[in-house]
Amino acid sequence: MTSPARPRPRSRVRPALGAIRAYPRRSPLTFAYVCLLLVTHAWVSYGMTADRSAGLLRYFSTNLDNLTDHPVPALLGSALFFDGTLVDVTSIGFGGTFITLGLGVCGCLAWAERRWGALRAVGAFLLGHIGATLLTAVVIVVALRHGWYPPTVRQADDYGISYGAQTVMAAATVGLPRWARLPWVLFVFAWPLGGGGDWPGPLPEFSTVGHLLSAALGFALLAVDPLLRRSRERRPG
Repeated sequence: MTSPARPRPRSRVRPALGAIRAYPRRSPLTFAYVCLLLVTHAWVSYGMTADRSAGLLRYFSTNLDNLTDHPVPALLGSALFFDGTLVDVTSIGFGGTFITLGLGVCGCLAWAERRWGALRAVGAFLLGHIGATLLTAVVIVVALRHGWYPPTVRQADDYGISYGAQTVMAAATVGLPRWARLPWVLFVFAWPLGGGGDWPGPLPEFSTVGHLLSAALGFALLAVDPLLRRSRERRPG
């Protein structure tokens, strides 16, 4: 007698492909934003000369001089680019891109859009992008007065999505299983300290300060807005 055939284990590829196909429908705003970031990254990396690319990014950098001279274009334009690489997979830059663009925007911002709706998700991202930038500017001003940072920090390049991504990564902690929340919190606060940046004084370099502040803003959001802690996801219409 032939033994009954054992059921095949369910393939993990099909659900993954289904999730990828559903991604634009479930998180349309995040999907459009990721596409925009990829287009602008290709534009400045391959569609412009090195001098023009550097000049454009310098104009949109949210350093003290630009925030004084043209704050709105700098703050908004900075969010159109990411500072990192997609090709040099062994570099620290790729690690930062994987965390901020991959985990932060593609993952956590999409999750926030599905769970809270587009308006709240964008609000959380902009709170980190703009709020942490302005708070970091205050820290830089204080540090300059005390000689903790060199004067050249006023013109330093500082653009990209990482502050906003860091905030939504922190806020997304509420969507994790309870056992995973503490390791995730530690990761969110620890990764900015692992880039090997210098400590020019009693403070780490300014972008590390900005990432720590943006993470704190994300956790503060969960504390002040109980709607962000609800367990059910919004269903797409």
